[in-house]
Formats: sequence, C-alpha cells, structure tokens
Amino acid sequence: MELLKNLEQFKNIFRVGRKWQRCVEAIENKDKLKANRFYSIGDSLIYMLVDSKQNSDEYFIGHRRYMDIHYYIKGNQNIEITKKSNLTQTSLYNDETDYEYFQGKGNIINLEEGNIIIVENNEAFKFLESEFVKKIIIKVTVEDNYFLNK
Repeated sequence: MELLKNLEQFKNIFRVGRKWQRCVEAIENKDKLKANRFYSIGDSLIYMLVDSKQNSDEYFIGHRRYMDIHYYIKGNQNIEITKKSNLTQTSLYNDETDYEYFQGKGNIINLEEGNIIIVENNEAFKFLESEFVKKIIIKVTVEDNYFLNK
C-alpha cells in the first residue's frame, strides 16, 4: 500500500511508465466523467468516477490481475487494509471478475481530499461507511501492458 498526499506527489514518484502516465490522464479527466460509468485508456487501465454516499463493505476485497488506485476529489473515507496473508479467504478467486473475498482485521487509514492510495494485488481492503465521497477509482493491470485472457 502506498498512500500519497496529492497528485503532485504521485507525479513526482511515478514519472516514468505508460501505466502511471495513464493514471494521471484518468485523474485529469475528472471534470469530463459521468459517475458510475467505466472508461478505459489503452488495454491496461480502466477507471470510474464515484460520487455518492459509501456503505461499509462486509468483506475485504482482493485482486490478482489489477492494482486499485483511488484518488479523492471531495469528502473523506476510512479504509481497512492488510496483506491477504493476514486474512481468512471466504470465497475462491474468480478469474472473470478478478475478485476474491476475505475476513479478518486490518489497519484503518483515513483518506481525504487530494489523497491517492495504491493497493497492491497482495493486499486486501474494505471501505468503511462515509457520508459523501467523490473519487476516481482506477484499476491498473499488474501484467506487462496486455491481458493473458485475450
């Protein structure tokens, strides 16, 4: 997990690499996006604007093929996160959805306006209830700019 204070810090750390440049492009498109609709840039990144009240997740969510990157535009939210190895798996991995679910305890982190969090695919997370959040969710493949199932 990588927690960054703002987009400028993200740009400074992740200057090189097509995936990271596409993440910046997705974030900079924020004023053109319609909520709850997926967009893509190339074949390695999809993203969506979330603009709503968020309920707590019951289970931790893990991925294998994608990293989750969340950029907070407005509001704040707590996330509970830990390594998958610290949790108990409650459902088998689904290759079609790239989701697997876990139970257990993690560390709670508060995310606020401007923050960016990068969740690696060896970690699982769940979001805790928030009043209102406007954020961009980016899913970046961990594979080398292609999908194995294509």
